[in-house]
Amino acid sequence: MGCRLNIYEGEIIKNHLKNSNLNNITVINSCAVTADAEKKVAYEIRKAKRNNPKNKIIVTGCAAQINPKKYDAISEVDLVLGNKEKLTSNVWKSLNFQKPIQVNDILLEKKTVPTTIEKFDGKSRAYIEIQQGCDHRCTFCIIPYGRGNNRSVPAGEIVERIKKLVKNGYKEVVLTGVDITDYGRDLPGKPTFSNLIKRILKLVPDLEQLRLSSIDCAEIDEEFWDLLYEKKLMPHFHISLQAGNNLILKRMKRRHTREMAIDFCKKILSKRKDATFGADLIAGFPTETDEMFKDTLDLVDKCNLTHLHVFPYSPRDNTPAARMPQVDKSIVKKRANILRNKGIEKFKKIMQDRVGEKDLVLIEKNQNEKSIGKDQNFFNVILNEKLKEGNLVPCVYIGVKNNMLLARRL
Repeated sequence: MGCRLNIYEGEIIKNHLKNSNLNNITVINSCAVTADAEKKVAYEIRKAKRNNPKNKIIVTGCAAQINPKKYDAISEVDLVLGNKEKLTSNVWKSLNFQKPIQVNDILLEKKTVPTTIEKFDGKSRAYIEIQQGCDHRCTFCIIPYGRGNNRSVPAGEIVERIKKLVKNGYKEVVLTGVDITDYGRDLPGKPTFSNLIKRILKLVPDLEQLRLSSIDCAEIDEEFWDLLYEKKLMPHFHISLQAGNNLILKRMKRRHTREMAIDFCKKILSKRKDATFGADLIAGFPTETDEMFKDTLDLVDKCNLTHLHVFPYSPRDNTPAARMPQVDKSIVKKRANILRNKGIEKFKKIMQDRVGEKDLVLIEKNQNEKSIGKDQNFFNVILNEKLKEGNLVPCVYIGVKNNMLLARRL
């Protein structure tokens, strides 16, 4: 459940289960980013027990790390594992259901758990963890208590992992983590995120596409801008923005301003004309007025955002924002819907504008003699023929249907 980092870690867990010869077990790798995410965890637990009543259920991930007693108290749950424990092979080799909670203090962790993945079941692109945790404490966010502080994977290890994935046929690799643009500050010599990208592109020349997960414009250095000319670096940038009003950003304890976000997108477009932008946005943050919300709506236009992840604000226990004056739930819901509709409107317009353009499409799956994939700007694409999954295919766009670009192979 949840983020791309969980997808990566899910593959590690699968390998541990296989290597430890474990069967009749359901593992739920949970998310805790919102209250709704935790509700889904509870739903998946009940569903897992209904579907496989004889299986033992293990809950891990951020929700389990933050509140292990809550999940231990659910009758269907047999074991709760922390975010470090789920990655540790010895835990799985000597799985102990007599100790129902195995969760250590993640804030004490200083290093990442060494892992390696060479294949992702059912995935046409590969994911690489470059760091864990976050050193910042946004007032709405509980995730540092699930992931710990920033801990980076040494660049040499990252390069070697990517080489293995490319050797196994992966054309695209996604750099993942909790706060990837803060990469390297804890490592000897303090290598930067930009330096890591440069090293990957230089040392893994056979890698065809490198994609970034969510980035923070406040953490971007000058070296980053020259990387935009690298065609192997994908032109879709998903930015952790959260809001478009400066006072709300200050109350969120974000490190960027509205103006910084706008300048960031403009500067990218000045160097990479084909760039598109996504963003995480929170609707109805405590103290947000109608005028403040309009600033966030306006930011969608100013930054030309087309791929929106909209979160209606939900208070998380033990966060400063939960103690601030709350916006009425009905207003939060209404604002979230307005933001989503705004995003859909922008999304549909840019898809229509792209008809006639050419791009490379990574084939993800086949369905009813058609191929479905994503292009370099992360738009969904459908082709009227069956093509090999994982291949990169040059295409021209001939239309739009059901929020997908219709394409013809060139």
